[in-house]
Amino acid sequence: MKPYFIIFLISLAFFSVSCNQDDSSRGSHELDSTFINHLIENAPPLSPEDAIRSMVLEEGFEVKLVASEPLVQSPVAINFDDKGRIWVVEMEGYMPTSDGSGEEVPNGKIVILEDKDNDGVADERKVFLDSLVLPRALSLIDDGILVAEPPYLWYFEIKDDRPTTKVLVDSNYTEGGNVEAQSNGLYRALDNWIYSGGSNKRYRKVGNKWLTERTHLRGQWGISQDDYGRLYYNNNSQNILGDFFLPGLGSNNPNQQRIAGFNEKIVSDVRVFPIRPTPGVNRGYQENVLDDKLRLKTFTAGSGPVFYRGHLFGKEYENNAFVGEPAANLIKRNILTKDGLNISGEQAYEEKEFLASYDERFRPVTLYDGPDGALYVVDMYRGIIQHKLFLTEYLKGQIDQRSLEKPINYGRIYKIVPKKTSSKPAKFPIDHKKLVALLDNENGWVRDKAQQLIIDKNLTAAAPLLKKNLANFDKPLTLIHSLWTLEGLNMLKPSEIMPLINSAEYDIQAQALTVMASVLDKNTYKPFVPVLKELTAKQDSLLNPYIAYQVNTISKFDATEGMNLLIDLVKTTPEDLYTVDAIISNIEGKEADFYKKAIALNPDTNALLNKRLETTLTNIENNKSNANINSLRKKYPRGVSLFRRTCQPCHGEDGNGIKSLAPPLNNSEWVTGDKERLIAIVLYGLSGPVKVDGKVYADLGEMPGIGNNEDLVDEDISQLLSFIRNYWTNTASEISREEVIKIRNKFKGRQSSFTVEELNKF
Repeated sequence: MKPYFIIFLISLAFFSVSCNQDDSSRGSHELDSTFINHLIENAPPLSPEDAIRSMVLEEGFEVKLVASEPLVQSPVAINFDDKGRIWVVEMEGYMPTSDGSGEEVPNGKIVILEDKDNDGVADERKVFLDSLVLPRALSLIDDGILVAEPPYLWYFEIKDDRPTTKVLVDSNYTEGGNVEAQSNGLYRALDNWIYSGGSNKRYRKVGNKWLTERTHLRGQWGISQDDYGRLYYNNNSQNILGDFFLPGLGSNNPNQQRIAGFNEKIVSDVRVFPIRPTPGVNRGYQENVLDDKLRLKTFTAGSGPVFYRGHLFGKEYENNAFVGEPAANLIKRNILTKDGLNISGEQAYEEKEFLASYDERFRPVTLYDGPDGALYVVDMYRGIIQHKLFLTEYLKGQIDQRSLEKPINYGRIYKIVPKKTSSKPAKFPIDHKKLVALLDNENGWVRDKAQQLIIDKNLTAAAPLLKKNLANFDKPLTLIHSLWTLEGLNMLKPSEIMPLINSAEYDIQAQALTVMASVLDKNTYKPFVPVLKELTAKQDSLLNPYIAYQVNTISKFDATEGMNLLIDLVKTTPEDLYTVDAIISNIEGKEADFYKKAIALNPDTNALLNKRLETTLTNIENNKSNANINSLRKKYPRGVSLFRRTCQPCHGEDGNGIKSLAPPLNNSEWVTGDKERLIAIVLYGLSGPVKVDGKVYADLGEMPGIGNNEDLVDEDISQLLSFIRNYWTNTASEISREEVIKIRNKFKGRQSSFTVEELNKF
């Protein structure tokens, strides 16, 4: 008998005595200890009724079933239409076996679920699209739907619930074959653009054309927004990440690697509190991954966050963000607060969760607001949640012990509501007056949908009512939605923005400064220049970053006035990090000249602006000296492909790392240094804080190894390592297949990742 299974049995015996003590204060029904022990020991597939029975939920709430198999199978994402129907992405091909064989089978679908008898439970399934390979996201827009099927992003026009015209929006929506790290989400935000998790692109449909623009790289799986359009996301080892500014800002200068106010750690506390032993996690054998009861200690599969904007939960749940942790079978609640521009948060409870389950197959992969104000949970409901790319032998053993490989054709959608409440989905009439009235609805999802329908149906007759709302400063959310709805209709005039910029309300001013870029042209920009100068003179640290971000708009029409505005900002807020980074976002290709101006204004090289400019100039030089990617592609074709699948999602295409996710590979002594040490890291992984180029990177989660992946041969790994040792600014000798085999043989049978201390002994 394997040692980790003995530990599991000891833990189970302890748990049998204590399991009911953990839940005595929670709002769950009575749980039978025999039933719980059976779930923990055997992890059997449960009926939806028993699955709900196995959940422990916050006092005062209840879980209701919306759909289950056979009506829905392996759901990973949903969208509601204006009829209240649920459009579902089914990723049935994900990990059909523990070795992942069969993932290429085209069995993915987009289905429409409808509740015909209005009892709250879907009773009709209609297949809209089938024969898809691992589809992962969708978004309803105009009279059609966006569908992400790696690597493509498709748009289908819809007629009578059937796809008609098919348009390729992006042939490279996702990169590589790492299913856990490909772009997803397709979130229609307040600013009328569509954003994705795990992507640095945003999309917008204008007439029959699709626009694609560069934006910030955000998160890994799932994306959401607050009432003011700021985006929230995370990665597998983080709780909540997000932006302090509206999403369309700050991505103009690709030479900036870090832009303050974006990709910020909102909730730094990554502890999780499952109610059952969770040995079935990829690194469960490692010290500090599980506690003495074999429960996961910190996030390892954080996914699908939602900023709750419904009305059902009450005031206490405003500014709350919920996160699914499918590896720990739970949903976490976080309480967020705003202080100036900064947003931070903390977990709502100590040593317990909003919802936790004893069912190992409960996999809440994404969370959503809904048209009725409920919190919706997409439960993929399956045993295997870890993709084969990083699947360890230890986890394979766990899968075998509890027969987690099958079935794979289950799936549930739940909604969480307060007890003794009833709420029906909002109705969305075609009448433009009634749709405008819904912009005042207490449910954020309803406001979003009303805005989208007015734009999608081109209801220009709504413009007078929308313009009237721009004067209603007592209802800022209604005003803001009206503002962006007019922008989406292309009926917003520059003169209508001016009173909002001069408003006494910061949130309204910020929205007006952001929307300004959409409506100004060479004939209308001039009146805004003195207004921006006057605002800059007030030295308002809240507004100055927004002013700086919009200098790009002025510079398009008058470069001199644009530069004057930037210099004014330098003079008024030279040590404000957000303003400084916003200034630098304007000067792509002019960084060296601007640095001279900055030094002339303040010769102190330790001044914040000067230091940030020096960093940007260094980035530019590094990019100039990048190795020729085309020659490297020819030399290491399999290595380049493997890099995109396994390394790029975390370390970035430029090799400079991704904030809160992974450190740089570029200019890293770990990459260009000792060969054996590098091979060991890639084969077996690296845990713990690591110092790269003089900077310590902590709390980034563990880097998994790929040595257990049977699909990867040693030649692939040698090409990968040779590629990263000679790309970007790196120059180092190649690594051969034989050298990879030598390290594999040296550490044959090793399960655990290496620590820095171990590697330093090489």
